[in-house]
Amino acid sequence: MILDQFNLKGKTALVTGSSRGLGAAIAVALAQAGANVAVHGSTNAPQLTQQKVAATGVDTIALVGDVGDAQVCSRLVEETVNHFGAIDILVNNAGIIRRSPAAEHSEEFWKEVIDVNLSSVFRLMQHAGRHMLAQGSGKIINIASLLTFQGGITVPSYAAAKGGVGQLTKAFANEWAPKGVNVNAIAPGYMDTDNTEALRKNPERARQILERIPAARWGAPEDLAGAAVFLASAASNYIHGHILIVDGGWMNR
Repeated sequence: MILDQFNLKGKTALVTGSSRGLGAAIAVALAQAGANVAVHGSTNAPQLTQQKVAATGVDTIALVGDVGDAQVCSRLVEETVNHFGAIDILVNNAGIIRRSPAAEHSEEFWKEVIDVNLSSVFRLMQHAGRHMLAQGSGKIINIASLLTFQGGITVPSYAAAKGGVGQLTKAFANEWAPKGVNVNAIAPGYMDTDNTEALRKNPERARQILERIPAARWGAPEDLAGAAVFLASAASNYIHGHILIVDGGWMNR
């Protein structure tokens, strides 16, 4: 039956940046589909997300660490494997944004954003992928952005990082598709999260953005739930290197 293809029972997932927002919604969705889930926060254990995941009846652990640190990336994967015995699903969601005009965008902003939003994706894919390649199966979902395709305004480091995420997704998929590992990405549109707070508080920018979205609303974190479960499940077994846009129709305009 087709709905059985979406069942994640017995699978294990690591969702980075899942203390709130998109990551929390994805972690809970994977758990509702049956997966055991390792949730992650950069500075504190995401207790609320862990409670919501546990309430679905699956096994869960909470991990902490700054993914901008290479050693943390390795540790998160190993702690997941040590607890659950395997890693079947990796969701690279952790990310930050720093806003300033391009001419004044500091080296500090550049390095911080690239380390967290791009280098960590490369490292976590490598570490988790080695386990997946050894077992002959796995699903990697990177969280891209509309700025994977567009340049944005006052966020050059973020745009560069998210453009890189798209290319990493394709590059890893090319090598790992024949080995049973699916590497894909989700590109969310304008979502009601911490990262877009500055935009939503700017009346002119908020109006401009909303006027371009055919769905006539900002996205909610839960709007990514179905896409995440699909790409984590057997229903997407023949999809490799795809960037699935979930944007209320923004890119159509």
